[in-house]
Amino acid sequence: MGALEQLIRIARPIPPSGWREIDSDRVLRSLVKNLDGMVFRCALDAEWTVHFVSQGCLALTGYRPEEIVGNRITSCERLTHEDDRAAVRAAIMAAVADGTRYAIEYRIRTRDGVVKWVRERGSGVIDERGERVLEGFIEDVTDQVASQHRLVEAELRFRSIFENSVIGMFQTTADGRYLAANRALAELYGYADPAALISCLRDIAATLYVDPGRRAAFARLIQANGRVIDFESEVFRADGSRIWIAENAHAVHGPDGELLYYEGTVEDITERRNYQARLEHQATHDPLTGLPNRNLLDDRLRQAVALARRSGGRVLLAFVDLDNFKFVNDSLGHAAGDVLLVESARRLRDCLRGGDTVARYGGDEFVLILSDHDKLDSALHALERVKQAIAQPLTVSGQELRIDCSIGVSVYPEDGAELQTLLRHADIAMHHAKQLGKGQFQFYTDVLNTAAHERLALESALRGAIDRGELSVVYQPKVDRDSRPTGFEALVRWASPDFGTVSPARFIPLAEETGTIVPITDFVLRTACREAARWPDAGLSVAVNLSARMFREPQLAARIGAILAEAGLPATRLELEITESALMGDIEQTAETLAAIKALGISIAIDDFGTGYSSLAYLNRLPVDVLKIDRSFVTGCDRGGEDMAIPCAIISLGHSLRMRIVAEGIEVPGQMAMLSAQGCEEFQGYMIARPLSAEAALAFLHGEHRISAEDCV
Repeated sequence: MGALEQLIRIARPIPPSGWREIDSDRVLRSLVKNLDGMVFRCALDAEWTVHFVSQGCLALTGYRPEEIVGNRITSCERLTHEDDRAAVRAAIMAAVADGTRYAIEYRIRTRDGVVKWVRERGSGVIDERGERVLEGFIEDVTDQVASQHRLVEAELRFRSIFENSVIGMFQTTADGRYLAANRALAELYGYADPAALISCLRDIAATLYVDPGRRAAFARLIQANGRVIDFESEVFRADGSRIWIAENAHAVHGPDGELLYYEGTVEDITERRNYQARLEHQATHDPLTGLPNRNLLDDRLRQAVALARRSGGRVLLAFVDLDNFKFVNDSLGHAAGDVLLVESARRLRDCLRGGDTVARYGGDEFVLILSDHDKLDSALHALERVKQAIAQPLTVSGQELRIDCSIGVSVYPEDGAELQTLLRHADIAMHHAKQLGKGQFQFYTDVLNTAAHERLALESALRGAIDRGELSVVYQPKVDRDSRPTGFEALVRWASPDFGTVSPARFIPLAEETGTIVPITDFVLRTACREAARWPDAGLSVAVNLSARMFREPQLAARIGAILAEAGLPATRLELEITESALMGDIEQTAETLAAIKALGISIAIDDFGTGYSSLAYLNRLPVDVLKIDRSFVTGCDRGGEDMAIPCAIISLGHSLRMRIVAEGIEVPGQMAMLSAQGCEEFQGYMIARPLSAEAALAFLHGEHRISAEDCV
């Protein structure tokens, strides 16, 4: 029985009952005849002697079946390309030996010499005589192989372009990892090779872009448009330096629409960006001084006004004119004038804050935009710094110059909202300043002028108050629960011949701002220690408020120790009161300074506790002995309930840290009784006594509690 007959017999189905029998032999013969390829059976010999081959062999090889069967004209071995025969035989015989099917691709030569690629699939079987033969199917795959070869060649060409391109190229995942990068990109980013780049940049958003948000913007643009074009970003190189790049990229999707990766190119545009930046700088900055020019001034003012409008603040615009600049220019020449302008610009920049703007308006005129100066004091300090900076001597062409400046100030929103309006008003104020004698400043608004002059006069008077003997020290008593004196708090008072009795609430902040608080504190400390040494009870202490500015002095403890020695007062009788805000700077330095003071035997108290930046951390770290409950928490505490919540908490906290508690602002017996019941040890306030002169304090200690109004100050 032949192979085909056997195939037909095996494959013939058993027809179901009632169905007309199908001629399976005819169907299978037709199928085999019309297959696009050839079905065969051959021996496992040197020529692969063919026992049976289908009609498809003619189209595939150019030989008719009868010319191949029995190797009459040719054989399967001779049809196989001479370069592939050994590999084909090895693959087939290995499958036969293993009892498995095989599938191989190789070349054949047709009757007319054409080389074709074929795919052969088959297996070794036992024929009807019990011999092992080979049965299989061979089909023409020349076109598919050619397509594969073209694809491989295209991939090789792409790979060559990718690897050898002078432009950086990449493939990245959506979550920010590199899949591929070429050598140009690695060199651009400063890595030894693409592998090092891929290994190091595992999170593009966090490690590549200077602004991590750029990666998200990149993804949003691709999602919206399918691609990004000239996407400019600043990135880090491997050594930490920065460059600017432009990316062109698109998304690659799979057959189901799933995002596979992004791919694109990268170009270094640092030089172009720098050139653009230089052009923009030249368009918006003065070439001589490097300051913003009129073009940028308008934009800066709009920004400052917008911020002030949102916050309800003010913006000061100051018009600065150098006095006698024309004389310098005419006498020493334009080169000397340029040196003066450049140095003046530098001084103006240095004496203002980073958020302020200094612009050159033209000639010897500058414009300042001062933001966040809501308080007049702050603005005046800024203007004073400007005057002092410009007035510093300058050597030009071997000649020392001293010049002043006249300043006119307008204020947003009172004096206008537009640049030209504010400039016009500031210019008017500046000319008014020149008319008054140059070297000064004037506000456009009369009310501000009056307030500014009063404030400057007060500051000037305060600077000489100690030398003129205008300051004095008064003492407010502190008592225990049984109303026995425990000490006094030393307070400074100022009686000015020009301003009368000036409230501490008015001059103490001014002293803090100007730095005169340091000599004032020295005066109070020396006076208080000297007076305390006269008190009859050696157990009484004197408390002196210590300014935050004092903490900047490295020899503060030694200085206080010298004052105690000079007065003959034991350190244990001195208590230094410090506000919470004074503790909130350099906590390490503060702790070190307080420890040095504490080592002398001096007690440390925190004044107005609860009104500043209270922190359990600093209380636990600093050598604090006393907590003073601020008067704002004492008022109304005699009503109990919620009004006692904070005082109770402070007392409990202080006692848990082994601190003594003092209540300020005691005005009625009920307050003292309520706080005493909760464990408060000391009390201070008008109910006990108002601040007393030194003589009245001595009388108080001798039991003369009926103090006249003249003694209370």
